[in-house]
Amino acid sequence: MSNDWQLDPYLKERIHLTESALDLYLPGTETLPASLHEAMRYSVFAGGKRIRPVLMMAACEAVGGTPKQVLPAACAIEMIHSYSLIHDDLPAMDDDDFRRGKPSNHKAYGEAKAILAGDGLLTEAFILLSSPRVFTDLDGEKRREVINLLARNAGSRGMVGGQVVDMESEGKEVDLPTLEYIHTHKTGALILAAIEIGAIIGGADAEQRRALCRYGEAAGLAFQVADDILDIVADQDELGKDVGSDQERKKATYPALLGLDGARERARELRKLAFSSLDVFGESARPLREIASYIVDRSF
Repeated sequence: MSNDWQLDPYLKERIHLTESALDLYLPGTETLPASLHEAMRYSVFAGGKRIRPVLMMAACEAVGGTPKQVLPAACAIEMIHSYSLIHDDLPAMDDDDFRRGKPSNHKAYGEAKAILAGDGLLTEAFILLSSPRVFTDLDGEKRREVINLLARNAGSRGMVGGQVVDMESEGKEVDLPTLEYIHTHKTGALILAAIEIGAIIGGADAEQRRALCRYGEAAGLAFQVADDILDIVADQDELGKDVGSDQERKKATYPALLGLDGARERARELRKLAFSSLDVFGESARPLREIASYIVDRSF
C-alpha cells in the first residue's frame, strides 16, 4: 500500500460497495408485501458505519482476496446486524426511540411490523448465502462452513445468547467474566464472524486464520467497550440514539464496572492485542490496524 493511504477513503469505498449490493440483494418495495419490505429497507439504509462488512473485506484483503469476493456474505452479516438492532430497540428489550438519528423501526412502523421486519432480514441473510447466484467460485465445503459459522455466531451461543445475559444482568452487580461474556457474544460474535468469514473466502491458511480470529476477538470486544463509553460521553447527534440509556436501565457496562478511566484503559489494551495479532501480516493488514485504532479512538 502507498504511503499516502488513508482510512477515510477506504471506508467510504467499501461502504458504497456494501450499500449498492444491499440494494440489489434486498427485496424492493415493489415486491409483496410492500410494507414489510419497506420496513426492512428502512433500517438497513438508515445509515451506520457498516463496520462488519468492512472488516470482512479487510480480512479477505489481508490474505490476498478482494472485497467483491465477500460481498454477498458482507451483505448477509449486515442484514443480521440490522435485524438485531430492530429487535434490540423494541419496548420489550432496550426500548430506544431512536437509532442512527432516526425513529426506531417500531416507532416508524409499529411493534408488530418491526418484529416481522427483523424476522425477514434474518431469513433473507441465509436466502442470500445459500443462493446459487452467489459464490459461484467458492467450493461447497467452504460455503457450508461460512453459513454454519454465521448462524452459530448469530444464534443462542452467540449474539442472541449475549443479548439474553445482558437483559438478565440489568440492575445487578456483575463480575468481569460475566461482562466479557455479554460483550463477546452480543457484539463481538458477529464481528469475529465477519473476520473469520473474510479469512475463509480469501483463502487464509491455518496460521493466518488463527491470527485473524485473535484480532477479531480483540476488535469485537474493543468495539463494545467503546460503545459503553460513548453512551456516557457522546451527545445524541453523535451517537444517533438515546444517550445514557445504559445507565438508566442499569445495564452491565465497562464504565459501570471499571469506571470511565478503567474502561478507556481496557480499550487501549484491546487495541494493542489486536495490533499484535496481526504481526504475521505485512502491509496487507494495514486497514485492519487502522480500523482497530478507529474503533477505540472514537470513544476518547
